[in-house]
Amino acid sequence: MVKSEMPVKILLVDDIPANLLSLEAVLESLDMTLMRANSGEEALAQIQRDDFAVIVMDVRMPEMDGFETAATIRQRDPERNMPIIFLTAAQDNPTDKARAYAEGAIDFMLKPYVPSELRTKVAVLSDLFRKNKELVVHINYLNNRVRELENQNLTLKGEGR
Repeated sequence: MVKSEMPVKILLVDDIPANLLSLEAVLESLDMTLMRANSGEEALAQIQRDDFAVIVMDVRMPEMDGFETAATIRQRDPERNMPIIFLTAAQDNPTDKARAYAEGAIDFMLKPYVPSELRTKVAVLSDLFRKNKELVVHINYLNNRVRELENQNLTLKGEGR
């Protein structure tokens, strides 16, 4: 059977470099590739080039905030359900939370967040991503085998006449 070792990439999006460093420190033990984006625009550019298991994104950023970034991600490619975890230092605002979920967020966490909670959420989502990718590889392998067997069957039927 086909085995696939998929590299798992996590995109961290925040306009404040210290916040990105903090996120990296929290998530570095997960043994995944952590990539940074300093703005919504930069995040969109990286998403065009790479597939991410999880996006951890600040809500409040200049120019393009996290909500706009998430909406653009979903509009550009609705089939690519990359889970987004929003982080915000704003007060617990039900309107922001509702908007986050409306834009496709899988979670909405307030800063300061509990590092172990964020790490666990990212680990679970990354594991689901990896398993889904492996499942796709296995499905493709099985589909190819079915086609091969169908062709062999046709060949045998043709020879038997």
